[in-house]
Amino acid sequence: MVFLFWTRPSLQDQKACIDKSGPFNYDFKHHGLSSDLFSSIQQNQDLSKDGFFINHARILLGSGQNTYEKGKTAIQTWKHFGLKWAFVDPKTKIEKGTKFCVCLKEILPWVVLPLQVAYVRDNSRVAHVSDNSRESKLKASFGFGSGTLQGHLLAGEERFSIEWDENNQVWYEILSFSKPAHFLSFIGYPYVLLSQKYFAHQSMQSVRKHVTAQQPKM
Repeated sequence: MVFLFWTRPSLQDQKACIDKSGPFNYDFKHHGLSSDLFSSIQQNQDLSKDGFFINHARILLGSGQNTYEKGKTAIQTWKHFGLKWAFVDPKTKIEKGTKFCVCLKEILPWVVLPLQVAYVRDNSRVAHVSDNSRESKLKASFGFGSGTLQGHLLAGEERFSIEWDENNQVWYEILSFSKPAHFLSFIGYPYVLLSQKYFAHQSMQSVRKHVTAQQPKM
């Protein structure tokens, strides 16, 4: 089951895909794992044994509470998917259990990929974080992870998060683990991996543009 459209998918098209999709298409033992630190996921033997590929990208957005709040708002309003070739309905609620679609423009058709919000993390309390050589105390963090549903070309999970650390720096991070769930993605997996990296780059530029465009004038 693959959801393809020759024109930009409407909200009705997306709803129809969600209605036809099934539950999560990856093993229950991996649900929520994308909320872990990058170093922990790298060392997770079960993910490696089960054939998952890890994709990770991180960018400095700036510093201070205003930058953090703008970055958080960017994720909450799906600015990280505000691309010409990839989008999510910006009115989609970021709440656990919400089903939604990522729409991607390929060479000819649009591909619609069904997902479900697996968890949401909104932490304004100071928390100690240790990630190999990186140790900091987060002033605040916000993020969510979405899992692939049956009908998605991949199987796995992806997290988008904003962190404000003790050095007053604000970071945007994308972390995912995935593997092919359809013969099309299996035979074209090298292209899929390149697309993931390209998306991460584009997404980070989109969030950075949103944050810097709204910085108050000094």
